[in-house]
Amino acid sequence: MTTSTVTEGAALSDTELEDLRETVRSVCADAGGTAAVRRLSEEAPGIDTGLWDVLGRQVGLAALGLPESVGGIGGLAEITAVCEELGRTLAPVPLLSSTVLAGQVLAGCGTADTALAALAEGAVHALAVAAPDGAWRPDAVPVAVSWQGSVPLLDGTAPFVLDGADAEALVVAAAGADGVDLFLVDPREPGVTVRRVPTLDLSRGQAVVAFTGCRARALTAGGEGADVVSRALDVALVALAAEQLGGAQAALDMTVAHVRERTQFGRAIGGFQAVKHACADMLLQVEAARSAVVRAVRSDGTPEALAEAAAVAQAWCGEAFTAVTAQCVQLHGGMGFTWEHDAHLYFRRAQSDAALLGGAAHHRERLAGLLGW
Repeated sequence: MTTSTVTEGAALSDTELEDLRETVRSVCADAGGTAAVRRLSEEAPGIDTGLWDVLGRQVGLAALGLPESVGGIGGLAEITAVCEELGRTLAPVPLLSSTVLAGQVLAGCGTADTALAALAEGAVHALAVAAPDGAWRPDAVPVAVSWQGSVPLLDGTAPFVLDGADAEALVVAAAGADGVDLFLVDPREPGVTVRRVPTLDLSRGQAVVAFTGCRARALTAGGEGADVVSRALDVALVALAAEQLGGAQAALDMTVAHVRERTQFGRAIGGFQAVKHACADMLLQVEAARSAVVRAVRSDGTPEALAEAAAVAQAWCGEAFTAVTAQCVQLHGGMGFTWEHDAHLYFRRAQSDAALLGGAAHHRERLAGLLGW
């Protein structure tokens, strides 16, 4: 079982990292930006399989931050750079749910080579570990494991499973006599019920997964699963913060463009002092969020340092994203409230992200504990 804070693949140079960022930006632009979200949201939020085929398989994002043994590339810097670009267009791809969340957990187990290889090639995996309040709490895992001889059987209901309805495999945390361990489950297995649930966010699907005596494959033993999940979630928190940064930057950019063009009383509304102040506040939020993400990426690499930086990044970036998108809608006036404009898509994502992996209050509480307050 690995003890690193993030699994590292083949390192990228600064030039290669910038090229990767530009490639992701170009592919998302070719896909029509938020048009991909709108196509999917007519039925239900989900994954754009065509876009994931390009980004995940052809560009190689499915293996981002995974071990070199499965073709992994890069580490935390690469993950955050890509997540920022995906956040700009709300790209409906399972990078966070599959590559980061499930991938980092599988890599941390050290016993999931076959599953990890399939994931790195683009097979969508989903992670089911959240407590009923959406946060990770080892003492409140909603799924339990029992044993039928040497076969683990899972019972319980896992909420807030990102992209769970589109997953080809589930990585599940379950509580047993020895503590929390991790298990791999085929969603087609008898005793598994996956139900897609409606959410405010139209760009990312969630599901509730119920287990009724379903067979599973053990990935950890002796209660080692809790530590694996905790380390993986710190990486995911930074990745989510980078997504939120990208979304906030996009909301700021569209707002600035609008106030430069929209006129009232014979002048652009961006010339009015109240609008200038509002835009300045948005910029301050975005740049502070950027600093939090950069600080997390540049942490010294120890689990303790990353845990603290991840808590700071998520506590700050979540609230910054919600504030910036709310102001974006406001400054667009009546147009910002319409279905046709993109402002509401970013606002929806921000509101959903604010409760994803635990809200700001949860992370502040965790930070206080980490700092011994």
